[in-house]
Amino acid sequence: MRALLERAGPLTGWPAFAASWDDLGPDTYMADGGRYRKRRHAVFAVSGAGIVRQPAQPHYQSRDYNALNGGIQRWFEPVTETIGSGPVMTTVLTFCQGLFAGLTPANVWHVEVHQFRIEARSGESGRPTPEGMHRDGVDHVLVLLVNRRNIASGVTSVHDLTGHALGQFTLTAPFDAALVDDARVMHGVTQVEPLDPAQPGYRDVLVVTFRRQ
Repeated sequence: MRALLERAGPLTGWPAFAASWDDLGPDTYMADGGRYRKRRHAVFAVSGAGIVRQPAQPHYQSRDYNALNGGIQRWFEPVTETIGSGPVMTTVLTFCQGLFAGLTPANVWHVEVHQFRIEARSGESGRPTPEGMHRDGVDHVLVLLVNRRNIASGVTSVHDLTGHALGQFTLTAPFDAALVDDARVMHGVTQVEPLDPAQPGYRDVLVVTFRRQ
């Protein structure tokens, strides 16, 4: 995956990009009462003319796609300007545009970017997909692993729309990724547990969704 990204542009500053996950705000909308998820959010318009960051706006999913946390407008701390306009994010969005445009023609894409940290603590498991097996209600999704520390499990599974399992895998190293055709499949991730309960444990991912404008 790293080689594919580098064909789209530079990954200069990856260490600083990855370190930005240490500065995420809490997700205060968790209907399960959990405090294990931190995140930042940004919106872009992506087209053949370029990548343009949009003013801050809420993230919204209907309850058809997110029965746990959907149905409301959720405001999150924004992805910082340095990260949002930096070379890594630009390369990731350029790669996605090139791939997804070949699958689904679109003049302009509505793109949402999410920085997620799922923490695993002693006595509280972290749930990367607390809504369970789901679709995101978009056209295409990239899930890119940024870091993984002191955790067990976190297995990604993909099912067809009838619920039949198609396969499963675990993102274990930076740049491991899942690319999802959201109209055709559902996906989910098992909860993560700390390997050493005395040490911090977390799973850092970048989630990018592309929806035709």
